[in-house]
Amino acid sequence: MLPYSLGLPAAILLVLGGALACFAGYRLFRSVLGIYGFILGAMIASSMLDVSNPVGLLVAALLGGIVGAIVFVFAYLVGVGLAGAGLGALIAHLVWVQLGTSDPPAAAVIVASVTGAVGAILLQRYVIVAATAFGGAWTIILGGVAIAETTGGDVAAAAPDVWILYPFSPALSETWVIVAWVTLGLTGLGVQLWVTARRRKSKR
Repeated sequence: MLPYSLGLPAAILLVLGGALACFAGYRLFRSVLGIYGFILGAMIASSMLDVSNPVGLLVAALLGGIVGAIVFVFAYLVGVGLAGAGLGALIAHLVWVQLGTSDPPAAAVIVASVTGAVGAILLQRYVIVAATAFGGAWTIILGGVAIAETTGGDVAAAAPDVWILYPFSPALSETWVIVAWVTLGLTGLGVQLWVTARRRKSKR
């Protein structure tokens, strides 16, 4: 959570951070880990405070974000596992929505997350590329939707006290969300594989 006045800048940063992850996630993986660690830490820390304290929300988000970024950057293998786990959880939500239910059961999310984490550690390069490409693509969409919501015509009159980031707020049941996510993810995947392949050839 953040004061609502900071919702638009935060949404723009989500788009920029998502683009960095999507198209350069493997090459700049530690930076990407720092970005996502900051986002996660800020979300967790700010959610523990009363929404009526905007200054406290901001301070908590900054401190939690810094701690999260430090933990993710220095815990490299943990970060790799979390990247795979996050991708597995996202895929689980996507599959269950296509099956006609709103949310997957906890057991399915846990299995998908554990599978993604183990796969990420065993096949680091390819899983990092895939996780950052599709994770970054989702972050771009999430930020884009947040920008649209915070700049809508009726927002000023009915603005809430705080801006809350919901990681799955774009409706996975809507076709455009799936098409945009897959298209962006595959594009980022192709760009990263092409760049890393060129780097490996240049070293020979």
